[in-house]
Amino acid sequence: MTTVAPSPRGTPGLAVRSAHRHDPEATGLFGVYAHVPFCLSRCHYCDFVTYTGMEGLRRPYAAALLAEAELAVAALGARPPTVTSVFVGGGTPTLLPAGDLGRLLGRLRGLLDFAADAEVTVEANPETVDQQVADGLAAAGVTRVSLGAQSFDDRVLAALGRAHGAARVGQAVASLRRAGIDALNLDLIFGCPEEDEASWADSLAAAVALAPAHLSAYALTVEPATRFGRMVAAGRMAEPDEDLLADRYEAACAVLAAAGWHHYEVSNWARDDPPGHGLAPLPARASRHNLTYWRRGPYLGLGAGAHEFSGGARRWNGPGVPAYLAAVAAAGRRPTAGEEHLTGEQAAFELLALRLRTADGLDPAEAERLGVDPHGAAVAELREAGLLAAGPRVALTERGMFLHGEVVTRLAPSPARPTRPTPDALPA
Repeated sequence: MTTVAPSPRGTPGLAVRSAHRHDPEATGLFGVYAHVPFCLSRCHYCDFVTYTGMEGLRRPYAAALLAEAELAVAALGARPPTVTSVFVGGGTPTLLPAGDLGRLLGRLRGLLDFAADAEVTVEANPETVDQQVADGLAAAGVTRVSLGAQSFDDRVLAALGRAHGAARVGQAVASLRRAGIDALNLDLIFGCPEEDEASWADSLAAAVALAPAHLSAYALTVEPATRFGRMVAAGRMAEPDEDLLADRYEAACAVLAAAGWHHYEVSNWARDDPPGHGLAPLPARASRHNLTYWRRGPYLGLGAGAHEFSGGARRWNGPGVPAYLAAVAAAGRRPTAGEEHLTGEQAAFELLALRLRTADGLDPAEAERLGVDPHGAAVAELREAGLLAAGPRVALTERGMFLHGEVVTRLAPSPARPTRPTPDALPA
């Protein structure tokens, strides 16, 4: 079957007004994203704001994050929302000393009210996680770690430019669990060079055997400014084949469903443990921070290249580390590089695209507010094609998740897109 492979990363969104869950702009969620752009090496597919080296700037950068947090919270006014999630992404945040991460989280807790069950996630690459690092993360108040496993085939990892071997993933998982952090996500990428059907099956089996609470599987995308992009442009590498990507995706859907993970978003699966304790009807171990994006909740963005959305405007920081330090540490200002205000049509289109990424989709009233007739011809045709589920809600089937972009285009009454695309760097 020819399909459009799922996009690897999603799109953040708008502000909230109340906690009423039937209002699609009222999520009750509020997140903080902090970006740490340092890496040991640059992966061949990476198009994110990351830098190798810069060892001497890591501690000053951590201090600047504290300063920007104060500036950002001051701009929220006298009654800022309660924090439901924090995500420290990168880059490789675990290249910073755990004490620096602890000071950042402690400062955020001093500046903002945190929900009693706030989710605090740190991204990590397996080669940076030993027992000392794992214990430090736990002591810093981290409740969830997202590990960039990507594959359990050493040939594939080498082809991707990863710095770790397959065995290192299990060692990192064991260290984190000994430290008391059991809310773990494993990131996987499919459609990679050196990967074949057996390799992908083995990677899925190895991930299932480690029994993380959450799994993410993304199709390899080739961006022009990456090593892979340059190889494709030079004719030394082929673009990932869409049929092959569809086969890999279908394999992931089948294996993970059989093993007990719920496919709750285009590229994400989670356990429902304990059952019934998620943001119904989604599983309990769904990523709360990502749900903030998918449900258009507001969030702060701290760090070089970070994006945020609050009060109807999307803002983003400049990507350079020296410029970031000069703005925050030296000049005492946020390093905002740009801002965008969405029109009503743009916001509706973005909300439709985001909400259809998750398995719960939209109820009929929400769909109508976004200009979609839940009983109209377009919905009926998509249901007949097996891309939308039966029932009153407008929600994708698993087959429909393959063709998310096409379904959104068919349903959108006016495909008015934001003039600047939202960041393609959604964490897990």
